[in-house]
Amino acid sequence: MPVRFTFLFAASLALASLAHQPASAQRVKSAAFSYLPETTADRYNQRVSRKTLPLPDGGFIILAHQAADQYAVERYDADLKRRWSTALPLAAGEVVDGFSQSNEQATVVIYQNAAGSQRLVAHSISLADGRKSPAQKLVEANARDRRPGVAFSPDGSRLVAWRYLSQSNQIKAINASVYDEKLQKLKDRTYDFHDQGDFFSVTVHVGNDGTQFVTLAGDQMKKLSVRRYRNDSPDVKVMSVSVGGTFGGKVVNIFDSRFVLRPDNTLYAAAICNERATGLYHSLKLVKFDFAGESDMKFAPEIALSADYLAEVNTAVGGAPAKRLEDIYLTDILLTDDKQVVVLAEKKYEEGGEGAPGHTRELHLFGYNEFLTPSWRSVVAKDQVAPAAEGYSSISYRATTSGPEIQLLTWEKIKGKSDLYLRRLDVPTGVISAPKGLGLNVATDQNLAYVKDFTAWLDPKTIIGVSRPSKKSAALMLNKIVLK
Repeated sequence: MPVRFTFLFAASLALASLAHQPASAQRVKSAAFSYLPETTADRYNQRVSRKTLPLPDGGFIILAHQAADQYAVERYDADLKRRWSTALPLAAGEVVDGFSQSNEQATVVIYQNAAGSQRLVAHSISLADGRKSPAQKLVEANARDRRPGVAFSPDGSRLVAWRYLSQSNQIKAINASVYDEKLQKLKDRTYDFHDQGDFFSVTVHVGNDGTQFVTLAGDQMKKLSVRRYRNDSPDVKVMSVSVGGTFGGKVVNIFDSRFVLRPDNTLYAAAICNERATGLYHSLKLVKFDFAGESDMKFAPEIALSADYLAEVNTAVGGAPAKRLEDIYLTDILLTDDKQVVVLAEKKYEEGGEGAPGHTRELHLFGYNEFLTPSWRSVVAKDQVAPAAEGYSSISYRATTSGPEIQLLTWEKIKGKSDLYLRRLDVPTGVISAPKGLGLNVATDQNLAYVKDFTAWLDPKTIIGVSRPSKKSAALMLNKIVLK
């Protein structure tokens, strides 16, 4: 292992082992908050995982689940004063599938499944006064088809909705429609996949200018590809790179992949690869697809997830050493202002059996400089568990970038104190601070105590969160926390 890796890993462990430090925040204000937990067949793959969206004026909007048949979009100012609330009643079989906001409005996408068809419809809601538009159909599919999908651009000014065209349960094409923030249709497109064979994964992204990027993990899960579709041209630009293959006589496939579209229409893709025969983790790959200028592609040197890396993880986590890497999934690709990259992965699993709790454990962080050269890696030990009814909505983490720093927020019980804890990652060096409690005293009984979906940063020092302060309190509170 390179010396720089060894040094930074040791430095991170040393900081993480420091004694719990006093809170570095003060809760400025709290307000009562009404929320009904989500009920869905798949609690571990949320359709809408971010329900608080910051606004430029220092306020924010929230998507609140208030009753079994009703949501509401609410706007708050920076002092937690509610300016307006707009009800979103849901009929039987309807589910909220998307939530975003642009400069002038919020958009809520609702999935409908009735009368032999599936539909995605959308409401636009004025940020000024909460006025709601009538529902507009975005896409419709047969009830037997795969569930249609939707994605928003980074600034919320464009959205793309699509349906799958399949044959013998294999995706052969996607029919998509692109809309602006007023839900006016800009373009209908068809993305054809007859060349992809019978085993691939596909996702659709849309840029702030309406350009669509179709991302694929294909070629029998060995290749990452991006296809660009512009609204003003029939030409399709394709970039792809093999990340799997046969190495040392072992067949290596993509186990997990994640694509992130940036506002400048650059795409970053990360993939964890494993050995097909044994399932052993093999390596982490990172690729930058740059569709601006010369439309080039940058492939970072791979990071081996070998026995040496397993030893690092066991040292960081402690306890009985693991015999192999398991249940580690990609969760984020974050960029700083100067284009340094951090890839995050997390250990996530369920105990097994219906109703079994969900667990999220150590975070795996991999740092790259602006040229995509690996510069450090680290492991953050944590141990979180939640009832199956909550899925991962109260555990795991939230992260944001601020200059050269990444803030990581978790709900944990450390040295007997249940609280929201903040860790700061200095991206150029990879050094991670010890966890600091924010002083919320989050309840630790079997009832809902923290809803991660509502955690958001209004600015680098102001955090919004929803939690319950004690066992004696049955009510959730909306909190504004200012860091010192």
